[in-house]
Formats: sequence, C-alpha cells, structure tokens
Amino acid sequence: MSDTQRPTWCDIDLTALENNYKAIQAHVGNTQVMPIVKADAYGHGITQVATRLEELNAPCLGVAYVEEGVTLRKAGITTPIHVLGGAVERQIPLFIEHDLIFTAPSVDKLRQINEAAETAKTKATVHLKIDTGMERIGVHHYNADTLFEAALQCPAVKVEGVFTHFASADEPQLEFARLQLERFLEALEFYPQHSLPYPTRHIANSAAIAALPEAHLDLVRPGLLLYGVAPTTETTQTIALQPVLSWRSEVIYFKVVEAGNPVSYGSTWAPQASTRVVTLPVGYADGYRRALSNKAQVIIDDELHNVVGRVCMDQTMIDIKDSSAYNGDEVILIGSSDAHQITVEDLARWSETIPYEILTAITARVPRRWHT
Repeated sequence: MSDTQRPTWCDIDLTALENNYKAIQAHVGNTQVMPIVKADAYGHGITQVATRLEELNAPCLGVAYVEEGVTLRKAGITTPIHVLGGAVERQIPLFIEHDLIFTAPSVDKLRQINEAAETAKTKATVHLKIDTGMERIGVHHYNADTLFEAALQCPAVKVEGVFTHFASADEPQLEFARLQLERFLEALEFYPQHSLPYPTRHIANSAAIAALPEAHLDLVRPGLLLYGVAPTTETTQTIALQPVLSWRSEVIYFKVVEAGNPVSYGSTWAPQASTRVVTLPVGYADGYRRALSNKAQVIIDDELHNVVGRVCMDQTMIDIKDSSAYNGDEVILIGSSDAHQITVEDLARWSETIPYEILTAITARVPRRWHT
C-alpha cells in the first residue's frame, strides 16, 4: 500500500468477479449473460470491471444511463453496451455517436430514435421495453402491440430485443413474478402471429436467475449476483458466489472511556464499566451508514467488536473492551479474517436496507484497489 493512501479503502478481487460470471453462465446454460455495470459497477469500478468482462467475451454490458455508456466507450470498451434506462430527446445523438443500444419505452421515443438515426444516415439498435407490473418505464403489456407495430414502421431502427423487469423476484412468494413472466410471453406472441422471429427476449435479474429458471429466456441480466452478493438467502444454494469487494480501515486513535461517559453525538451509548474505545477514519460520508450506529460489528485482530455511539460523517468508534489495538492496526468493515466474516448482507441487515444500497453508497472518496 502507498504510504500516502488514505487508511480506509476497498479491495476489488477481479478474479472473484470472473469466477462469478462463469458460475452464472454455467447456471443458465446456453442463455446469454449480460453483466450489469451501472452505478460504477455497483461501486466496484465501472472501467476496471468492464475491461475484465470484455476480456471474458461478455456479449453485452448493461448500464443505466447514456453517460455511463459514454464513459466506457472513452475508456476503450468495444463490447456492445445496452442503456437500460430512459433518455431525454437531446441525449439521443450521444447514443448514435458512441454506438450504444437504446431502450425504447414508448412509441414517441421510438419515433424520435428513428428520426435521429435517419438524420445521421445510420441504423439505431433498440430494445423495446414492456411494463408487466413495475409501473416504471415501458408500454403496458396489454398495449405492447402498439409499440411492436410502430417499430415495424421505423426503417432506421433495428429491434434487437424486447424486455421487461421483475418487481418482486427477490420475494419469498413468486406469484407476481410468474404473472409478470406470463404477461411478457403473452405480449411477445405478436411476433409468431405476424410470422416474425422473436427478438432477444429478456426479463431475469439476479434474483430470477437463481429462483426462476423458466424466466432465463434468451438473455439474463445479473447485477448484484455478479459481485458475489446474494439478493435472497436462497441464492447461494443454487449458484456458488465469491465476494468481490472487501472494505477495510485502520485504527487512528485509542483511548480508555470511563463508565458512564457517553460516546459520540447525541450520547446514545455509554459503557457500564471502564472500556477501551478506538476510532476509525470512516463515516457516513464514505457510505458507512449512520444507521449502523450501535448495531454493526467490525473485525480487529480476528475478533468481533461493536460499533458504539453514532457513526459520524468522517469517524466511527469501536468498543474493544479489554482487547489491545494500536494505531495502524487493520480493521475489516466488509470481509473475512480466519475466524469471522462480515458481509454486505450483514451491513444491509444492521442498517435495515438492501445490499444494493450498501455497495452503491460507498463513496468515491474511498480509494479502490483492484487485484487480478
């Protein structure tokens, strides 16, 4: 580690990423896998992750916004990139300039894309978005024919795929997910009814990859799963995953706190007996959430210790009781020691949120170190 590097950092294991990608591909068989690298690859580094996936010959990469696609193109990524979210009309030329795949969630947007492609004397590649129950973007499944028919009238558009998104595939009960799949497949009957081949059909996110094999269709879209984090407790029973990200810090201060003396803002915790407390240079401005106050644990010298008092913007206090710790000692926030492990799922449970938010909330001021 550099002598000047901040004493709070994330390690990103790109070999674990590769192993997860291969495990997902093995699980879905001949179905294509489109890794999702939006939100800075869920906090793992969009350029570094995409580069590794391109080396693995991933058929396509998924992002949320056109800006993310442009970032990858400027970094030299040549793999097809599908922008899954919507875009305003003024952004359409960016897609064409950087050879990005559009999502067309409405007839109006489809026509705007067609007009822009005609002006540029090119053909735009598009995936049509159908809403089967998310109520976010996309034409309702019962009106899908209007979008399909409009696409046939757009000569500068190539419809490569049709997709929808599960609203609750990560819930224990899958009735609504199965209803969404049924609605999607019914909408897609437009193609054989008009003697047309199906475009690439996709619906399965990470949870559905594990729980709903009938939803794999032609392509799946792993996000959280790719990074070795399970969207449900059942996931790890079907796919062997390796955590890709670990998060570490170092002790920067040690003191003895006498019985009854409160620690941190709001005086929410005080020891009942004299105890040893260390301070870490990490806080909620780094993404170590305030909701972890008085709930989370960390690992120091292969022992679990409790976060005490409120997590501050830049610092967090740990009760080490009668253990020893010195300035510079390593502290595991997410990761494993010989005897213990703290997972992304643990942080999500302690802070009453979801693993997605834990990963994507680790801010840019936390340095990343990538390992091959």
